[in-house]
Amino acid sequence: MRDFDIVIYGATGFTGRLVAEYLVQTYPSGVRCSMAGRTLTKLQEVRDLIGAPADTPLIIADSDTPASLRAMAERATVVISTVGPYQLYGSDLVAACAASGTGYVDLCGEPAWMRHMINAHEGEATRTGARIVFSCGFDSIPFDLGVLTLQDAAKAKYGIPAPRVKGRVRKMQGTFSGGTAASLKATLAAATRDPGIVKLLTSPFALTPGFSGPHQPTGLIPEYDTTISAWVAPFVMAPINTKNVHRTNFLLGEAYGADFVYDEMMVAGLGDLGKVAAEAIAKFNPFSGDKGPKSGEGPSKEERDAGHYDLLFAGLMPDGERIDAVVTGDRDPGYGSTSKMIAEAALCLVQDIEGDGGIWTPGALMGTKLRDRLVAKAGLSFTVG
Repeated sequence: MRDFDIVIYGATGFTGRLVAEYLVQTYPSGVRCSMAGRTLTKLQEVRDLIGAPADTPLIIADSDTPASLRAMAERATVVISTVGPYQLYGSDLVAACAASGTGYVDLCGEPAWMRHMINAHEGEATRTGARIVFSCGFDSIPFDLGVLTLQDAAKAKYGIPAPRVKGRVRKMQGTFSGGTAASLKATLAAATRDPGIVKLLTSPFALTPGFSGPHQPTGLIPEYDTTISAWVAPFVMAPINTKNVHRTNFLLGEAYGADFVYDEMMVAGLGDLGKVAAEAIAKFNPFSGDKGPKSGEGPSKEERDAGHYDLLFAGLMPDGERIDAVVTGDRDPGYGSTSKMIAEAALCLVQDIEGDGGIWTPGALMGTKLRDRLVAKAGLSFTVG
């Protein structure tokens, strides 16, 4: 029996505070939570700011002090980490959780680092029973569970999974987090130092050691998508989401098929205007210069509440039939929805899922039980048509 069900590591950061606030407000009793960070006074300020009980346990832990991370991990059933970029600040915590049999969820969108963690710690996590789950925010839960929902429906209706699935972002209001931007910049810096990272970044199967499926669309060039009769453009989160979807297929024993093909793009519009919009989106870099929030900053509550997203997953069957799944979220993707998703993922590990140790995806380990939680608590919907 651990001291805490959940420890929120990075609770003094912008996203960490939102996670802590969500847990305090949504689960005022029945969940033993602690907040962790580098500075006691900042933890106390956040505790009071979000209305947490005065006796909420506070833990001092620092990525520069591995012993503090190990001590924190040993007290928790699950650690939520919002401290990124993970390639700079996350490796010792994953090692600590793997060694101590502690569950772990994060918001990582850094595939090269994730592959390094799989290589380094999957064996130890399997031995100790530690359930390590990366990418438990907008990247990549709605996409991972969206494809899972579609494939379950395809198998129920046709007896086989859809060999070709197109993920299409139809609507998205809100911004990416400052942490996402910082992670991308750290990844690009690492790639300049290590050419091997470029290979991982460009491979759709970077997270499926020993398995490579068929050729996958790159999604890097605007195109007219005849499936939905609209122009589509590159989607900035596709390089991480597609890798996680392929890893879910891999971990589930190729449940989507060994020949599974998947891509993600953003719907730009119809006709000539749609073409122009798609070309403009392809040229736009949302992370260039000083655009977007800095790490540790973020939008107001009003802006978060005004956000939303609508994702289409079109499954194309061998006989020409099509089956669709749609995922929607009721908050901005980078903050409001993400903070709810990672909190519910942690609770799913604590309350709903036994599961073997190892390094997992949300879809492969938590699947429909996490989906049910997100529908009941986190403002997501999953529909099949």
